[in-house]
Amino acid sequence: METREVITRYYELANAGDWDTWCDLFAPDQVMDEQLAGHVEGRETLRGMMKGFPETYASFANKPVHIVVEGEQAAVVSHISAVTTGGASIEAGVCNYFVVTDGLITYMSNFHDSVPFAPILGK
Repeated sequence: METREVITRYYELANAGDWDTWCDLFAPDQVMDEQLAGHVEGRETLRGMMKGFPETYASFANKPVHIVVEGEQAAVVSHISAVTTGGASIEAGVCNYFVVTDGLITYMSNFHDSVPFAPILGK
């Protein structure tokens, strides 16, 4: 898959809640710098983390607003609308940066205000 196809699929799978297939978009040795989860290395580590996602969110949507792709790099401005299993609403603007090599995400980082996520952070 080309970079844009990988990025499009990333959001399709996230919005479908298909986290196991979503993890398959990442290289086995992927590196992620995630705003809330921190530094994550390895696809299987990521897969283990995502198994708990449905226990945190009753609903989750991350809708792209603007996608920029240049070669193996992409940046996506998106908006998250979610509801926790405890009923708290979360609305947040996000920017994700991706590096896609040979059709797999090898690096990803995201940037957003953490305040809207206070209900899941225990704050």
